[in-house]
Amino acid sequence: MTTTTATPASATTAVRFEQVTKNYGDVRAVDGLTLDLRAGETVALLGPNGAGKSSTLDLLLGLRRPDSGTVRVFDAPPREAITAGRVGAMLQSGGLMGEVTVRELVRLACDLHPRPHRVGDVLAHAGITQIADRKVDKLSGGQEQRVRFALATAGENDLIVLDEPTTGMDVSARQAFWATMREQADQGRAVLFATHYLEEADAIADRVLVLHRGRLLADGTAAEIKAKAGARKIAFDLSDLDEDLAARLRELPFLTTLDVSGHTVRLQSTDADATVHALYGLGVYPRNLEVAGLGLEQAFVAITEAEEARTR
Repeated sequence: MTTTTATPASATTAVRFEQVTKNYGDVRAVDGLTLDLRAGETVALLGPNGAGKSSTLDLLLGLRRPDSGTVRVFDAPPREAITAGRVGAMLQSGGLMGEVTVRELVRLACDLHPRPHRVGDVLAHAGITQIADRKVDKLSGGQEQRVRFALATAGENDLIVLDEPTTGMDVSARQAFWATMREQADQGRAVLFATHYLEEADAIADRVLVLHRGRLLADGTAAEIKAKAGARKIAFDLSDLDEDLAARLRELPFLTTLDVSGHTVRLQSTDADATVHALYGLGVYPRNLEVAGLGLEQAFVAITEAEEARTR
């Protein structure tokens, strides 16, 4: 696929939200959202159902207008940037034309793009050359996702927006997809993706955004998000674990969660050193003791649950 020289990431702000609010009746889907996305970075957008992810993407793509605040894409209104061919999007909503072949659909997307790629290059880049002559309505879910990706990259975009892009893909297809996305970012494009696969965000994203009830709860690298959770995992085995001891374990200081399965104990603590010290103070001798930081998924749950508790 042909490419053009990209503007250096440090010189370009791809997306800017400034105090953006969007309401649907009494529901505030986006609440004073302020953030910048820069060219050349891959950004994961995370949040529980109802967090405002879809509304944020709709505002970014000009599908909806904010009630207050401003959204700019390459310092222009979103629809203007999209008309100029600077944005490619792969969304879950909306169907694909069924009574055409994959090649015909991709050719149409290329013909409509102001800066199109060659059809054969788009098919190859999306890994769908072998199904190019198949009718779209005969595709599997994973194949449909790859076709959506082809449509999103039919031309020379500067920003690629992806909503749950690997849903339905098998492991090898997902790995190939993210390798392609990394290439896009390395060429100076901004890549923004919403996902429920937190392991993808952990492995792929340069930056992670956590939304909760329309507000930006956390913004940083995956490592920074994990650190923000302020908890660590502790796991160990006990040979003599009865109900009395289990009750005493629940009284350990700085404990946030406790799970007992057979002779194995798994817990989370906001001060692992103090918790382990108190554990030995109970007169027990844990075997196979492990202390580690939270994974991104566990950190995400901890951050959002803490916010839910705070706002009750």
